[in-house]
Amino acid sequence: MANSPQAKKRARQNEARFQINKARRSRVRTFLRKVEEAIESGDKEAAAAALRAAQPELMRGVSKGIFHKNTVARKMSRLSARVKAIG
Repeated sequence: MANSPQAKKRARQNEARFQINKARRSRVRTFLRKVEEAIESGDKEAAAAALRAAQPELMRGVSKGIFHKNTVARKMSRLSARVKAIG
């Protein structure tokens, strides 16, 4: 347990930051799930639209420090290749 005032404040800040990051991660995963569902349904237009909507969310996750930029680049590359392969 945190004893010093500084450690108590740091614990509060960590919890607040954890909740914010958790919400951001969840939001990105929702966008990714929509892309996956569109790919599995075989609808190329819907998949492309979902991917276009997901890309800014992924990049926002990078800028906010939730994901590493190479991780997001890899995810976007693989998803765009899968969307392109539909049909």
